[in-house]
Amino acid sequence: MSALKTYIVTFNCGREPINAPVFATHLFSALPKPQTAPDILVLCLQELASLGYSFLGGSYLVPYLSPFRHAVTIAAESLDNASYVNIITRNLGMTAIMVFVLRDQTAQVRWLETAGVGVGMQELGNKGAVGIRMGYSIGEDTLDMTFVSAHLAPMEDALERRNEDWANIVRGLVFVPVSPTAVRKTTAQRLPQDGSNANETDPLLPAGPEEDSVPPMSGLYTPTSHLFFAGDLNYRTSSTKPVENAYLTWPQPTKDPKAPEHYSHLLPSDQLTRERQAGRTLHGLQEAPIDFPPTYKYSDKARAVAGTKQVDDNSEGEIWDWAKHRYPSWCDRILYLPLPPWMTIASHAMSSKLHTQRYKALPLMATSDHRPVACLINVPAEAIPEPDKGEEEETKKDVRLLPPFDLNPYWRERRETARMKEVLVGLACYLGLTWEGRGILIAVVIGALGGWAVVRSLLEW
Repeated sequence: MSALKTYIVTFNCGREPINAPVFATHLFSALPKPQTAPDILVLCLQELASLGYSFLGGSYLVPYLSPFRHAVTIAAESLDNASYVNIITRNLGMTAIMVFVLRDQTAQVRWLETAGVGVGMQELGNKGAVGIRMGYSIGEDTLDMTFVSAHLAPMEDALERRNEDWANIVRGLVFVPVSPTAVRKTTAQRLPQDGSNANETDPLLPAGPEEDSVPPMSGLYTPTSHLFFAGDLNYRTSSTKPVENAYLTWPQPTKDPKAPEHYSHLLPSDQLTRERQAGRTLHGLQEAPIDFPPTYKYSDKARAVAGTKQVDDNSEGEIWDWAKHRYPSWCDRILYLPLPPWMTIASHAMSSKLHTQRYKALPLMATSDHRPVACLINVPAEAIPEPDKGEEEETKKDVRLLPPFDLNPYWRERRETARMKEVLVGLACYLGLTWEGRGILIAVVIGALGGWAVVRSLLEW
């Protein structure tokens, strides 16, 4: 194996369960022909479910997560009857991540770590990031891979808030072993091949390990890990809301890149590219060239007919029906950290480099006003080594060694406090905003009134 084919999909679910057969039809449409099954499949999901269900978590999320597993099973059958195992699923509030590995490669996953941080109001998980770091065995080496699903602040004028959300993710996203007693790389045990560690009802952060086995804090950036960062990052193409009739000049399908309606003319206004190049966000991360139309925001009319056919983004016969109160924007993105500079030294020469094969928007789904985005990346099947001491002067400015923000030493206490608030908010939303919650609340009230009536009658007697 010269490269590990890694397929990443990011999707804002719109708080509704997907139609599994429809999602399956388009899931692997970004793969080049002839299509072969990727070694690793990662689903980065935002707005997975309503606030109440997301904050309560556990079994409340099963109806939202299970259709994705079903969709993967259906889609994989079209790739020479491939089969995937969902080795781990984690969520933090409304943001989730699901990692799948080909069934015959599950024994190569040597260890897992998870991380999560909320960046919403009071650090709640209505916005935030959840990450998975895993060790993948390649011969005698172990390839470190970090995947993060994120959801940043919305609205055109919230650019500074999005940059601040990124900073708080870097400060608060701290990875801990999935097994409470496992120490990263040294005592981590091989994962079971039956996927028993993939229970979405497990807590995001496991119970604290024994004091003598606590590994050092591991943040978003580490010297030996690949990093893939995906999600609804919410960077827009304008800092103000659309004026009247602005939609008349918005992108529409055309094969002519010189035509004024071609989406490429809107790309120079992309906030994320500008802020990233200026060093104000997503430090060190790179992105493949964007060769697809904006992924947000599509109208209810567009959603009503979504998923009924394969859309050709360059066909003049199609129409992109945009919501008129939001500028079309590339909100949904997948970025990666390139190989470190010490990999170019002869002693660590790579047979190949990190290579993005395809970066594409999938068709619109009826359940969301976002289009999913997929990226196929070939990851060299060679571990990233620690830099040699003699190389430190040359490489010390690399973001892996010098992250833009320090880790917050109180990350665990702050996450635990935020989690308690999430449970309270989730319970309130569940009881007040769902039919089953209201039914429970009414039953409790009726029971309390009935109990009081019995007590009162006994006192009067």
